[in-house]
Amino acid sequence: MPLNTSTIGGSTQALEHSVDARWLMAYAAGLGDMNPAYMDTAAAKVIAHPVFPVCVEWPVILNIREIAGTQALTPTEAARGVHASHDLHLYRPITDGDRLLTQATMIEVRRIKPGAVYTMRLDNTDAKTGELVARTYQQGIYRGVEVEGENSQCEAAPAWPEFADLNHAEATPIQVPAGAAHTYTECARIWNPIHTDKAVALGAGLPDIILHGTATLALAITRIVDQFAQGDPAKIARLGGRFSAMVLMPSTITLQAQQTGETVSYQVITEDGQTAISHGFVVLR
Repeated sequence: MPLNTSTIGGSTQALEHSVDARWLMAYAAGLGDMNPAYMDTAAAKVIAHPVFPVCVEWPVILNIREIAGTQALTPTEAARGVHASHDLHLYRPITDGDRLLTQATMIEVRRIKPGAVYTMRLDNTDAKTGELVARTYQQGIYRGVEVEGENSQCEAAPAWPEFADLNHAEATPIQVPAGAAHTYTECARIWNPIHTDKAVALGAGLPDIILHGTATLALAITRIVDQFAQGDPAKIARLGGRFSAMVLMPSTITLQAQQTGETVSYQVITEDGQTAISHGFVVLR
């Protein structure tokens, strides 16, 4: 069944999450990131890893089928959805004690050669004050799914920063252990069986279970915080990239990154030379 452009402008119900130090520490520890900003409950408030918003956004993404026009997708078609790109804007760090309301709005649907592509905007607001804390523009593709209606959008996603030439970028190897996807699943509270259940992954045509794209992203951002933000995650104002290849486990991925002004351009290369994240960017405050 086709994805209908009538979904554009539709929103999910807002979900509320209470963020505590235990969750923030677990997320960082699951990445092997022991930065005191995420861990030291004796010093001050624990703050979130910059990629942590994906944790509160995941249940809302699952609820996207609440929006009229998406119900036409069969379970098989919905399972063909892939996370194509991510653009996260951080207006302030998330801290323990926050109560966040998260809502998804479909802002674009169009047809491309592989199938139906959509962009959703995910808004994370402070439940007490109504302050916008973080906003994500997430693009996904339903492979082999048609689009009903004309390509359209209700708002344009922001343009990405210019991507720098990485020919002379610093290369940093990152070890991805065999259990990385299982650990990330539990610490992020993001459950998708292609990342932890081999039978499901093989049934989906994958060679094995694969690491979450957001886990690969978070591993890269950890190193960028250390190398370009002096270990201070509060300096990250915006981050993103395109997910373009699978990461298998165990393996060694390589981060290539270079700073120009306030923007760090980066990419992540898999062990077999494929680009797992392309056109990556981080904007510093």
